[in-house]
Parts: sequence; structure tokens; C-alpha cells
Amino acid sequence: MSSAHSIPLESRGPPEALGAHAQEFTGSQLLLELLIREGVDTIFGYPGGAIMPVYDALYDYQGKISHILVRHEQGASHAAEGYARASGRVGVCMATSGPGATNLVTGIADAMLDSVPMVCITGQVGRAFLGTDAFQETDIIGITVPITKWNYQVTSAEELLEIIPKAFAVARSGRPGPVLIDITKNAQFEKVSVDFSNLPQGYALECRQIVDLSGLREAARLVNEAKRPLLLVGHGILISRAHQEARAFAEKGEIPVASTLLGLSTFPTDHPLYVGMLGMHGNYGPNVLTNEADVIIAVGMRFDDRVTGKLSEYARQARIVHIDIDPAELHKNVQVAVGIVSDAREALRALTPLLNRSTSAEWKGEFARCHALEEQKVIRRDLKPREGLPSMNKVIADLGEVTKGEAIVVTDVGQHQMATARYYPFRKVNALITSGGLGTMGYAVPAALGAAVALPHERVLAIAGDGGFQMTAQELGTIAQGKLSVKIVILNNNFLGMVRQWQQLFFEKRYSFVQMDNPDFVKLADAYGIPARRVSKCSEVREALATMWETPGPYLVEVVCEKEENIFPMIPAGAAVADIRLE
Repeated sequence: MSSAHSIPLESRGPPEALGAHAQEFTGSQLLLELLIREGVDTIFGYPGGAIMPVYDALYDYQGKISHILVRHEQGASHAAEGYARASGRVGVCMATSGPGATNLVTGIADAMLDSVPMVCITGQVGRAFLGTDAFQETDIIGITVPITKWNYQVTSAEELLEIIPKAFAVARSGRPGPVLIDITKNAQFEKVSVDFSNLPQGYALECRQIVDLSGLREAARLVNEAKRPLLLVGHGILISRAHQEARAFAEKGEIPVASTLLGLSTFPTDHPLYVGMLGMHGNYGPNVLTNEADVIIAVGMRFDDRVTGKLSEYARQARIVHIDIDPAELHKNVQVAVGIVSDAREALRALTPLLNRSTSAEWKGEFARCHALEEQKVIRRDLKPREGLPSMNKVIADLGEVTKGEAIVVTDVGQHQMATARYYPFRKVNALITSGGLGTMGYAVPAALGAAVALPHERVLAIAGDGGFQMTAQELGTIAQGKLSVKIVILNNNFLGMVRQWQQLFFEKRYSFVQMDNPDFVKLADAYGIPARRVSKCSEVREALATMWETPGPYLVEVVCEKEENIFPMIPAGAAVADIRLE
């Protein structure tokens, strides 16, 4: 056992000063000092044996770094994601070795696909025990290579001086993403002398960030000559805080704007140029007219399969201008006429002054025609008054009116997610936090608590289905203990709703293992001391939501919804965007 571990508890305290500037730290203390230097104020975590020295040091750093004790390590990684998405800062989570580390994996993969900056810190067995199958030893470095921007195993305390600043630099730089740092137990105990006055304030990445703005003038020429242009806004615009630049670009060029799922809340939904969401369950207009546009300007989005549908039939008539910070995304799924590798804000700032065009009345009329068709065929049907059980779509619309479109909305994954994307009236920028690329059920509640920690003066709205909610329902305990202002709405149809919809439409209604016998969610919330209410009548919904919204602190509303309600429009898997179904 290390001598550092045997220091009597009463003798512990702030690091001992060595000379005028140098101080002696254990590796655990040094880690926390370096986190503070990176601006970290919150860690979401769960203690255990291999990370216990860091938790012991954290005892003396209360007041400098807050620690949120989650109820499951997956909750820690999703909470760090929610914190990062809401604040724009790097989220930090921490767990022990073995099962603690592997429980972070889903959140790490989610952050990788959705470009969320996150630093994950895991404990590991001592250096002498590596590779011996010691208790709770798992090769978390090998496991997370495909789902991190970078990972590293620290085996001596001195390495932390370089590795921790680099971890944050990598997580933040270029296309953001998760980094994992695995720290052996001996490195947490070891002592090292550090003179912080001689340490640089930031870490200079060895790799040069690629920027290529050479296509700007060609891009401007294509846009200026376009008769039917369409601007597609993705998550990259929100990451780069380029919403004002995107709006200035669209308004100057009078260019209609469509959004990916993760790009929602870039534009207010009532903006005259905003035409709706792209994709499998997106709006009719932008999906159909993607195949009528002659120039598509795609900013901060990656043309994933849920947007393009059948690639061989996607926008064959259009010349595409693609702006993305990640050069690997250019030409990956679709061939583009002009590719610009740049931060979205810088590219749009440079491109907007070059615009000199206006959109024809004919093109504006096409979008108006498609919107009118969707209004007639879909929206009126979805939002019409009902006498039976509430519909998800109408509940979301009611939520929008109760909150005036000003909530920070966090969704789980499924039918309710698509209903929220279509019918919540986003008025604030960066107001939707949801799992896009990975489609992670169980995301909403822990990500919402992370967002609430990041934005303590905001009311955060978590929307979940009965299936996804139960995957991370234990985080009600974290919300209750922290008295976090998270409002939870469970849309309960006693089904895994999206899977059931697919089974109905494409598998001859063979409902294979999708029906759920659920607990009493109101009693479950009450067990955690969270006020809750269950409603099953359309006439009760709005009043219940208003009470939830106005009640201080956490609150849960369960809405019993139609069991076999489907979400339309819908592009069947493998179909072209022009094959979108309205019913």
C-alpha cells in the first residue's frame, strides 16, 4: 500500500507549499487543480474503489467544484452531455473502473455521434496490476477507442500535467466530442511537485485545424444564380453559436430554411423563412422540395440517412454547397459542388456579404403550397379536439402554449421525440437537447438534470415515453436531492410506441414484445418526494401542464395517451424523401 494512502485523515488538507511557488500534490489533488484551471465547476459521478483517492481529495475541494451524485453511471454521462449542450462548456463525468467505466459507454457513444464536448475520467487498477485480470479491471481504453476523439491511460501523476489540458483542448477543438482519461490508482496516490506559475494557461494542439475558405466565391455565385435555393441548418450552427449569422444569411438572400433534428431552435419556428424539419418524420414541405431545389446550402449537418432517405435519389437535381468543420463529412454521403471546411460562424460571416439575390414568388409559392397541404392533411388531424384519450401531438402543442415556447426542452427517443420536434414552438436559441445520432432511450431525465445544473435559473422540460423513462427513472433521486427545477412529462401509451408503429406499418401488425405493463408513475415520483399528477382526459391536460410549469422545483405529469397513435409524415426506411407518407 502506498505511503500516501496511510496519511492520517486529520493531517490531510490543502497541498503543502514548497518554496516560493512550488507545491506538492498527490495525483488526485493535482487532477482537481487542473480541472479548476480548465474552468470546471461541476462533476457528475459515482464513486468506487479505483477512483476513491480522487473522491477523497474532492472532500477538501467542496466549494470549488460541485459534485452531483447520480444513481447510475449512465446517468452521469448523459448529465454531462446535457450540461455541455445547455452551457456550451465541456461536461465532466467520473466513475470507477470495470462496471463503473463500462456504464459510461452509452453516453460516450451518444456524445461522439452528436459532437458533444465531454471529458470522462475513470479510475483504474494500479499500474502493477494492469493486464492481470485484477478485480474490476476492464480495458476501457480499448473499449472506447471507436467512440472517443481521443483517450489515454495515465500511469503516473506527473503525466496529468500534460494530459488533462490536452483532454479539454481536444474535446473543445474543431468538431467537439468526448475524451476519456483512465487514471491508475497508483497515479492517484503518487506525489508530485508543481509550480503552476510556470505552466501555460492553455494547451496548443499539435494538429493544425484545417480551414479551407477557397470555395466561398464559387459558393456565392451558385447561391446568387439559384432560382430555387434551400438552406439546411444543422447542429453545427448551434455548436458554433452561429444562429445570428445563419439568420442574417437567410434574410439577406431571402432563402427558405429547413432544419435537421439537432438543428431545431436555430430559427424560431414562426420565422417567415422557416419551413420546418427535414427527415424521416419531418415536415412535408422541406422534404419534398429538397428534390426541387436547384442549390442546397448545408451548414453544420452531415447528410445522415434519416435526412437523405435513399441516397441514389436524394437531391439529384441540386448543386450542393456544404459547410462543415469536419473535412471527413464533405463528400462522405453526398457529392457536393463546393465544400468549405470551416467553423459555421466564420464561413457564414464571410459568405453573407457576397450575396446579391432575392427569391422568386414562384419558389415562395411552392413552399406555401406544401405547407397548406400538410396543414390540411396532417396538422388539422393531429391537433383536432378529441373526446377520447389525449394524443401526443396535441399534448406537445398544449405544452408549447403553456410554456410560451420558452422552455429548455430535453426529449427521450421515440414517438414523443418526433411529436416534440414537429409541434413544440421553439422561441429560444439552443432550446432542444435530444439524442440524434445514437437515438438513446433513457436520455431525457439525466440529460435534463445536467441542463438544469448548467442553467439553474431556467425551467427545464423533460419529455419521455413510458419505455425510455423507465431506463433511467432512478435519476429522479438525483433531481430530488438536488432540488432541480426539472419538469417531467411522461406520454404513456403502454407501448414501445415507435417500434409498435413500424410493426403496424411494415410487419402486418405483429406486435412482438412491445406492450408494457407500467408501474404507477405518480407513486414512483411520490416515493422520491416529487409532486406528480396523472391525467387521462383531454380536458385535464392543459390545466395539469400549467400547474406543473408554475410549481417551483421538480414536478412530474403522466399523460395517458392513445395506445396506437402514429406519427406522420413518415419516410419509410430505404425510401426517397419524395416518397414521404402523410398517413
